[in-house]
Amino acid sequence: MRRRIPPLALVGLLAVLMWLAARAFPQAGMSLPWRGFICAATGAAGLAICALGILPFRRAGTTVDPTRPERASALVTTGIYSVTRNPMYLGMLLVIVAWGLYLSNAVGLIMAPLSFALYLDRVQIPREESALAAAFGSDYTRYAGRVRRWL
Repeated sequence: MRRRIPPLALVGLLAVLMWLAARAFPQAGMSLPWRGFICAATGAAGLAICALGILPFRRAGTTVDPTRPERASALVTTGIYSVTRNPMYLGMLLVIVAWGLYLSNAVGLIMAPLSFALYLDRVQIPREESALAAAFGSDYTRYAGRVRRWL
């Protein structure tokens, strides 16, 4: 797998770009009732989904490093993985949305989550899926056939 931007680094980069966009385009600011509560709830949900994705990998003794999917030693299909194949990415996406809501700027709120989801869906995830299919064969193919990539 060729080196790509690690998803967590991409979250950090997008967070900075969202902040810069909010400063550069103040006219795209939004008024959001209950902003603090909505941001906290969305961010907490994102972090919880990430944790629900990481813990089963740790219990199974397999890697959570998305830049090295060929090092996966177990195929985790239970728990949150019975609902989504990519809970960590889904959680990260919610954290980005929470940050965008906090900044209350339409430019960042639209740009960053869309960029993140498209990058993952078109670049990162297909490479991971290829590595998992190579490592786990028909077990992975059956799993991917019954559980959606996102939700």
